[in-house]
Amino acid sequence: MQDIVYITPNFAVTGSIDADDFARIAELGFKAVINNRPDGEEDGQLSGQTAAPASWRAGLIYRHIPVNKLEMFTDPVVGAMHEALAELDGPVLAHCKSGIRSAIVWAAARSRTQSVDDVLAALEKAEFDLDFLRDDLEQQADRARWMPAALPATAADGLATNGAATNGLAAA
Repeated sequence: MQDIVYITPNFAVTGSIDADDFARIAELGFKAVINNRPDGEEDGQLSGQTAAPASWRAGLIYRHIPVNKLEMFTDPVVGAMHEALAELDGPVLAHCKSGIRSAIVWAAARSRTQSVDDVLAALEKAEFDLDFLRDDLEQQADRARWMPAALPATAADGLATNGAATNGLAAA
């Protein structure tokens, strides 16, 4: 597993993980894992179908929200991340190939409920220089303003306290 970078006290990102990493992730205190890698993105990568039971065996909740670079700001992706942040107990570890996609999708989801300045400040503090995404994040904030009923209430740091899983996946 690559280095883990905390964006908030309850949300961190990392790069690719293997099935053997889930026990270590749990030992580090994480309660849930969000996989932002599409299955088949790279030969030999851990698939969502393999990752889910490995995650559950380690006592973690698992969500698969696959994201390719052309889908990062789409409603299905941002909405799924927003929902995950609202429902999962933290701390949550999200991963993709390098961690950057996971950070960007987090930022898009958080921009629907927090100021873009605050989101970019959290990213900068975590040493992600993503200010070039300001316009995209502002569009997510605008979406929240014209569709507020579609957004559930969330805790201040982006994570609520019920460990629900979706997509037909539940912790064993």
